[in-house]
Parts: sequence; C-alpha cells; structure tokens
Amino acid sequence: MKISEIKKTLEGLKAVNFRLPDGSYLPPHFHVTEVGLVTKHFIDCGGTERKETMANFQLWEAGDYDHRLAPQKFLHILNLCDKVLGKDDLEIEVEYQQNTIGKFGLDFDGKDFILTTKQTACLAQDACGIPDKKQAASACCAPGGGCC
Repeated sequence: MKISEIKKTLEGLKAVNFRLPDGSYLPPHFHVTEVGLVTKHFIDCGGTERKETMANFQLWEAGDYDHRLAPQKFLHILNLCDKVLGKDDLEIEVEYQQNTIGKFGLDFDGKDFILTTKQTACLAQDACGIPDKKQAASACCAPGGGCC
C-alpha cells in the first residue's frame, strides 16, 4: 500500500483497525509512534548497488487502554509527515513489536488494514548460482540427479 492509498482510505473510515497475518487484531489502544522515511542503500551478493526508499510506520501498544486512534487523527499525522516523506508516493512498511520488532507490508481489505508478511530473497540469484525452485526440483528428481 502506498501513502496516497492509505490517506484516501482513512477519509472514509469510522475506525482504524490493524490485523496481523495470523488473523488477530492489534489492541484497539495502539499508537502510531513514528512515521518516517527509511532509505536502505546496499550492495547485493552479486555486487550490484541498490537503494530502496519507503515510508515507515511504527505501531505500539501501551497501558493506555482508553486511547483510540481516530481515522481523522491518523490522517492528520500523515499530513504532518509530508515534510519528511516528501512528494513521492512511497510504499509503506509497518513495524510492530512482537517477540522482536516485526516488519510488515500493508494492505486493506475494505474494512481493516492488514499487516502482510514480508520475505527475504536473494536479489542476485544468477550471481550466486542458486537455481530457481522449479530447476532444483527437476534436477534432483531426474534420473542421475543424485537425490535418490
């Protein structure tokens, strides 16, 4: 989900709910503690220099059980952050504390915001010599493949 999409979505909501990938909901007294711009500048294992920039939301819960983040307040926070986020319509990554800080993508199902799982991947598989899953399966199970 991009910044423009969440702003448009918030305009029509009566409540803000976030659901984790397992289907459970964040407690209704969660806070948005940070909205920021995150730039990751790195070199992949194949030697290619890369740069990713995204908007980052940090969600947090405390003992403030009477707190409820209204859609209008959340939209106000996002509009205040325009000076930090700039004019780019960035993808959103969400951080939420579990056993460790979890990083999630963000989607909307028409009622709730959904924290989606994120996966790591090798960006330079050709340089690493890692076959794709289909090639690996056919090589292993082929006569003379060495797995049987």
